[in-house]
Amino acid sequence: MPRAVTSVFQRLGATVKSFSVAQRTIAIIGIAVLVLGSIALATWLSRPSMSPLFTGLSASDANAVVEQLKSSGVQYELTDGGATVLVPEDSVYDQRLAAASAGLPSSTSEGYTLLDDMGVTTSEFQQSVTYKRAIEGELADTISSLDGVTAASVQLAIPEESVFVSEKVDPTASVFIETEKGAALSNGQVDAIVHLTSAAITDLKSENVAVIDQSGDVLSAVGVGTTGSADQQASEYEMRVSQNIQQMLDTIVGAGNATVTVAAEMDLSSSELLEEQYSAPEGDISTDEKTKSEKYSGGGGGGSGVLGPDNIGVPGGGGTGNYESTETTRNNAINKSTEKTTTPSGAIDRQSVSVAVDSDAAENIDLGEIQNLVTTAAGIDPARGDDVTVALVAFSKADANAAQEALQAAKDAAEADRMNAIIRTSIIAAAIVITLVAGLILYARRNKQQTRESIELTQLEEPTEFDQLLEAPTEKLSLEPSEPAPEPDPEPEEISINRRRAEIDAIAGRDPGKTAELLRTLMDDRNDA
Repeated sequence: MPRAVTSVFQRLGATVKSFSVAQRTIAIIGIAVLVLGSIALATWLSRPSMSPLFTGLSASDANAVVEQLKSSGVQYELTDGGATVLVPEDSVYDQRLAAASAGLPSSTSEGYTLLDDMGVTTSEFQQSVTYKRAIEGELADTISSLDGVTAASVQLAIPEESVFVSEKVDPTASVFIETEKGAALSNGQVDAIVHLTSAAITDLKSENVAVIDQSGDVLSAVGVGTTGSADQQASEYEMRVSQNIQQMLDTIVGAGNATVTVAAEMDLSSSELLEEQYSAPEGDISTDEKTKSEKYSGGGGGGSGVLGPDNIGVPGGGGTGNYESTETTRNNAINKSTEKTTTPSGAIDRQSVSVAVDSDAAENIDLGEIQNLVTTAAGIDPARGDDVTVALVAFSKADANAAQEALQAAKDAAEADRMNAIIRTSIIAAAIVITLVAGLILYARRNKQQTRESIELTQLEEPTEFDQLLEAPTEKLSLEPSEPAPEPDPEPEEISINRRRAEIDAIAGRDPGKTAELLRTLMDDRNDA
């Protein structure tokens, strides 16, 4: 292994050994989080993109499809409570073909394919029932393809045609739909289902189609249509009129200073009137006219003739007279007009409107003008018995104050939660920062201590320049008697002393602590001597 790599590992090991227990715990947690995050990221990146294979499956079909995928060794996932099966995107079409070859899903509504199994020995009753089932299956599949609809079932009640029935019965249909979780069909979608069903059956009227969802809610009732029941129609009308009047009053007296209540009585009975009127043409012309004329000409005969049929005398062959008979029948035309009037349900029998205005906000407002405006906006008809009441009353402020207090309390709670979140985040961030700073400080101090120890060891092993300088004066300053030496030249000695003094000052400036320690040791040795 290269020496540089070995030194890196040695320094890393020394650094880890220098960590405290808390630092080692934090390091282990960080490494574990990093490893787990890397594993999760790699798993997510290696996970294939999943696409729906089938949606809206029943429990039996979902089980069969899953068994088919297990036998093929294909990865799958179940969503929507097991109603949707997901497979890798590159295997969708292959698995659909494999499922179709195995007859899956098997619980889907069969349409006109039912007619393929009919033989020549099938009775007329079986043919009619099979044809009705085929139409029901085709309608169910078509309705199931709408947005928001997961499953559908259609039941048709088609009366038999007979020449002996004097009164004809209209066919009816009932449609059961299952919608997605939390989804609700709009009125437009319900109308589409109704018209789609009615258009597929001969003589089936849209008002004879009932639509019901999985919750038991009637979306379209027979004889009523998608408008709903009587209470629903009345509620929708009252809400629409009330909103129009409320919007007008909010503009006049301000929001929250007026309240509107509308009560409507509706007639949901539908009627159909057929009138035929006959009128005579212009002029005095009779209804029927019949004209008959006979004309005889020529000379008379000598004797009576031979009796003919019905005892009518026939002139003899010798006469010279002529006979002419003319008969005309005329039937005069009569003017005829036919008028058919159909009155749908939902007519207003009577309605009443009550308006309450806050007296504090309507001091300079004329109640008569407000009443006229409300009468016009609501379409009040006095001849029908409609009634409008407008009154000035003092509104209670308790609910408004309570609502204001609740709103303020909610704001305070939200602000407190926000501050608590900020404080928690700050504490966590401060703890992380303090831990990092403490680790860096400990690491720096550890390195500094190791550097200082290495310097001291180096100084102890090798004599420094300071030690050498101190040893020379020590010999000269020794108190032991010695023979007098010849006086040196004063100038070189002074120069040497000054140079040594400058060197001692420089060494003392670089390491004052070490210099003081050495001087203290030197003084102790001289005192002992």
